[in-house]
Amino acid sequence: MRDIAVFSGSAHPTLAAEVCAHLGLPLDPVRTTRFANDCLEVQLGANCRERDVFLVQPLVVPVQENLVELLLMCDAARGASASRITVVLPHYAYARSDKKDAPRISIAGRLMADLLVTAGAGRVLAMTLHSPQVHGFFSVPVDHLHALRELAGHFRGGDLSRATVVSPDLGNAKPAAAFARLLGPDVQVAAGAKQRFADDRVSISSVIGEIEDRDVIVLDDEIAKGSTVLELLDHLRVRRARTIRVACTHGLFAADALRRLSDQQDVLEVVCTDTVPIPAEKRTDKLRVLSIAPALAEAMRRIHNGESVSALFEGP
Repeated sequence: MRDIAVFSGSAHPTLAAEVCAHLGLPLDPVRTTRFANDCLEVQLGANCRERDVFLVQPLVVPVQENLVELLLMCDAARGASASRITVVLPHYAYARSDKKDAPRISIAGRLMADLLVTAGAGRVLAMTLHSPQVHGFFSVPVDHLHALRELAGHFRGGDLSRATVVSPDLGNAKPAAAFARLLGPDVQVAAGAKQRFADDRVSISSVIGEIEDRDVIVLDDEIAKGSTVLELLDHLRVRRARTIRVACTHGLFAADALRRLSDQQDVLEVVCTDTVPIPAEKRTDKLRVLSIAPALAEAMRRIHNGESVSALFEGP
């Protein structure tokens, strides 16, 4: 496949290499250096002139370092006369800052989108944004993928005759319903009534839907500290769920969140995708990590060829 150049930042080069393997392309090198005054410099190690350039970089810890590196990669590609620059954002961390819900705070999701466009991004390929309105924060085209098919493929191997997909909050109920449809006609949907008081303090007053004697799959877009899921588990136990599994797209697992979830005896497994890197020392026997590299690679191929990306989600 000619006229494509794929570069990766420091955040998740393993995922970028896997994407390139599916495309049959080399992952072009990037040199990142730090000056004595702590400033970063990025140099792209392959020709970009009149090429379709893809920059792969999830915004993960350290988020600010990875964001600046991505901005510098955009600027370098623009200065090297790239025909088009597509930022591939497997995880957009600032998507959670999507509204002004307190006095005198910034809407960082919109600000970071503006920075990426100013730096040279002409298109964005994102995976499971935290909320639908974040799509509109970008003034350039956004192809918004989701990992529901990958997650559904994992669970289809089991008995789903008494399965219920549970969203931790009402805002995520629509993706949960779409996920249930992918799993099969017998799968039901439930949702928690959640109120958030702080980053790590939430309250779920009730769970709406049928839970008793059901095989529950908790579905969320991301799990960071795990406080929401742990709060939800208490309600599922009171409602006498038969089995419990936890699934998400972005397994951030800050601090010891994954260990705390895995220590719950009634949680059979924790399933996520590899949109963000998960260090080996954090992993547990209950963790299952699914690859989204094939989906990203196919979307990149379609973008390059001018084909429909939404067609990836059509049909059964």
